[in-house]
Amino acid sequence: MRVGYARVSTADQSLDLQLDALNVDGCERIYTEKASGAKDDRAELKKALDSLRPGDVFVVYKLDRLARSTLKLIATLEDVKNKGVEFVSLSDKLDTTTAAGKALFGMLAVFAEFERNVIVERTRAGLAASRARGRNGGRPKTDRKRVSQALKLYDSQAHTVAEITELTGVTKATLYRALKERG
Repeated sequence: MRVGYARVSTADQSLDLQLDALNVDGCERIYTEKASGAKDDRAELKKALDSLRPGDVFVVYKLDRLARSTLKLIATLEDVKNKGVEFVSLSDKLDTTTAAGKALFGMLAVFAEFERNVIVERTRAGLAASRARGRNGGRPKTDRKRVSQALKLYDSQAHTVAEITELTGVTKATLYRALKERG
């Protein structure tokens, strides 16, 4: 089965061009939505991806209708591929049912991996630069005296957790973690 997905970013944009192309391509089921491509929780995209079965072909009008970043695009396409589903982007002439399309997809995956590695390198360089300036990063260490005080207040049952966090400066997460460690 050919399953199509069409998306526009705003309510005043039209899906007509994409729908026409998906219908001409022979899509038997088409999911549509009006939502930003930057959103990760697009309901109709999730429904479309969940509906895919091995042997299906997932079709979009253009790659940017599916994802805004290379990393998100490749992750989505890997999920599609792992389901045993082929992928077609009509405008971009990407069709994984062909040898050339599979090769192009492989190159996209290489570029996505490169992009991930560059992000990791930048992050490490930024952390090293911060350390060189005396900043270690990470969460600040919680003062054990304040945690002990928070535990005593908790045990007294005279204060709510919100009051304890306000009085001691110990976060709820830290208080609950200390309670769990204590048993």
